[in-house]
Amino acid sequence: MAPPLIQLKDIALTFGGAPLFDGVELSVSAGDRLCLIGRNGSGKSTLLKIVAGLIESDRGSRFVQPGATIRYLPQEPDFAGFKTTLAYVEAGLAPGDEHYQASYLLEQLGLHGDEDPAHLSGGEARRAALARMLAPDPDILLIDEPTNHLDLLTIEWLESDLAQRKSAIVMISHDRRFLANLSRATAWLDRGMIRQIDRGFAAFESWRDEVLAEEERDQHKLDRKIVAEEHWLRYGVSGRRKRNVKRLAGLHELRASRRDYRGPTGSANLAAAEADKSGKLVIEAKSINKAWGDRPIVDNFSIRVNRGDRIGIVGPNGAGKTTLISLLTGQLPPDSGSIRLGTNLEIATLDQHRDSLDAKTSLAEALTGGRGDQVMVGGKPRHVIGYMKDFLFKQEQARTPLEALSGGERGRLMLARALAKPSNLLVLDEPTNDLDLETLDVLEEMLGDYDGTVILISHDRDFLDRVVTSVIAPDGDGRWIEYAGGYSDMLKQRGADLTRAPAKAAAEASAAKSAAPSPAAPASPSPKRKLSFNEKHALETLPKTIAKLEAEIAKLQGELDDPQLYARDRAKFDKASAAMAKAHEALHDAEHRWLELEMLRDEIESA
Repeated sequence: MAPPLIQLKDIALTFGGAPLFDGVELSVSAGDRLCLIGRNGSGKSTLLKIVAGLIESDRGSRFVQPGATIRYLPQEPDFAGFKTTLAYVEAGLAPGDEHYQASYLLEQLGLHGDEDPAHLSGGEARRAALARMLAPDPDILLIDEPTNHLDLLTIEWLESDLAQRKSAIVMISHDRRFLANLSRATAWLDRGMIRQIDRGFAAFESWRDEVLAEEERDQHKLDRKIVAEEHWLRYGVSGRRKRNVKRLAGLHELRASRRDYRGPTGSANLAAAEADKSGKLVIEAKSINKAWGDRPIVDNFSIRVNRGDRIGIVGPNGAGKTTLISLLTGQLPPDSGSIRLGTNLEIATLDQHRDSLDAKTSLAEALTGGRGDQVMVGGKPRHVIGYMKDFLFKQEQARTPLEALSGGERGRLMLARALAKPSNLLVLDEPTNDLDLETLDVLEEMLGDYDGTVILISHDRDFLDRVVTSVIAPDGDGRWIEYAGGYSDMLKQRGADLTRAPAKAAAEASAAKSAAPSPAAPASPSPKRKLSFNEKHALETLPKTIAKLEAEIAKLQGELDDPQLYARDRAKFDKASAAMAKAHEALHDAEHRWLELEMLRDEIESA
C-alpha cells in the first residue's frame, strides 16, 4: 500500500460546546479519488480545512508528506488585493510552475484574464478559483463544492480535466453524477465520526442504508437487554451480593451507553402547500420571440404545458434559461408570438439568488416576514419553530442571522419560503444548490408526490434524470428544443452533449453536403421505414412486462419491510434483496426500451 500523502489521526474539534469531531481518522495516498459525504452542518467543509492546514484541531495530529503540494478550492474565494483574474490565478503558482497554465485554464473556463474580480458573477468567481487551484498541477486537490454556480458545459469539462490528472483528490459535492463519475472511495462523516469504504459514491447509498439498519438492530438488542436486566433488578436480586453488585453496575453501563447514543439525524419534511387544481392546460406558447439588443434569446419557440408535467430547462450560463421561464410564466412579455396561461394558476417561485434577503435578518423573521411567531403555510398558521424543524433547523437557530447560515441552510430556507405558499405550479431556479444528499432525496420525493406542475432550471444531471418528464435545451441562436425524458434521454436523442453547438454542427454538415459532387441523376427515394415484427410485438407486450415487474417489486418490498426478516432468516433477506435489485434493473431496461420504440413509432408516423 502506498504511503499516505496526508494523514489525520484522532482529530477532535468542538464548536459552541458541542463536539463536531471526535476521533476522526483520514488518510489520502497518491492517486486516491475520495468523496467526503455528510449532512449539511456535519462539518465536511471544516474537516477539509483541517486537511488543508487552514484550521487547527483541538486534539489529534496532521501529517503531510514532505514536499507534497496541496491546493484547496474554498466555497467562497477571496479576491481581495487582485486587479484581474489572471493576477489572482498567477498568485497561486509556485516557483517553477508553468505560468502559461494560468492563462490557458482561464481560457478553457471561458474567462479572458482581464476581468475585475470585484465584478464577477458567482459562476465566473467559481471558474477563476478553479483555474487557480488547477494551474500548479498539485499532488493533492481539496475541492469544496466545485460545481456550485457552474453550468453543465463547464461541469462536464471539469470532470474530464480531473479524470485525466494524476493528483489525489478529496471532494465535497452535492452533485451525485459528478461524485459517481470521479470517486473511487467514500468517506462518510456522520455524527462526528468517519466511516470509509474503498468504493465510489455509486455504492454509497446502499452501503449507508445497510450501516444504519445494522445500527438500528444493535440498538434494538440493547433495549431488549436493558429490559431483561431491569426485570432481574426488580425480581431477582436475592442472590450472592458480589455477583448482584457487578450485574447492577453492568446495567448502569448499558443505560449510559443507550443514553449517550446519538441516532442519525432526521430527514427533512418537505411538503408543498398545494392550491386547488389548475386547468388541464397550464401554459401554451406559440412562436414566441425575445431578444436583448441584437442578440436573440428565444427564437420562434412553441410549447404546450399540461397539468402534472415536470419540465427541466438546461443550458450554458447566459443562454437565457431564466428569461425563458419568465416568458412562460407571464412575468416578461415576448417581443412577438403569444403566451396563454391556464385557468386557476397559483405560482410559487424559488429564486436561485440566496442573497436576496437582508443578511442581518434572523431565520425566524425571514420565515414569518417579521410578523410574530406564525408562518402561513397553505393559508393556515403554523408556529415558526415547528416549521423550521421540518426543514432541519434547530430551535436555537430561530434568532440566528442569515449571514451566519451555511450555503445548504440558506438553500433550505429559500425552499421553506417557496413551499409555504399555496401553489399548483412550482417554478424552481437551481433548487439543488448546496443541498445535502438526504435533503435532495426528500425534495425528489416531494416533487414526485406534488399534484401540480413543475418547471425547473438545474445543472444537476442526476436530479434531472430522477424528476423531469421532458428537457428543454438550447440549440443555438435563440432556438430551444424540447426532448422527452430526463437529461440522459435528451443526450441520446440529441446525439451529443451540451458541449456541441448543434446549430454550428448542422451548418457544417450542410456545407459538407453542398460541397459534395452532385449525382448525375436524383436518387430514388428510400422506402419508408416501418416497425419490424419484433418491434411491434415489443410495443404490445412491454406494458404488461412493466406492470408485472412493478408488482414483483411491490411484493419483494413488502417482504423486506419486515424489520425481523434479517435476524430471522438472513438467507431469505439476501435472496429478496438480490431479486429486488434484479427486478429494478429489468424494469429500467423495459421502460427505456418502451420509450425508444414509442419515439420511433412517432417519428415514422409523422414522416
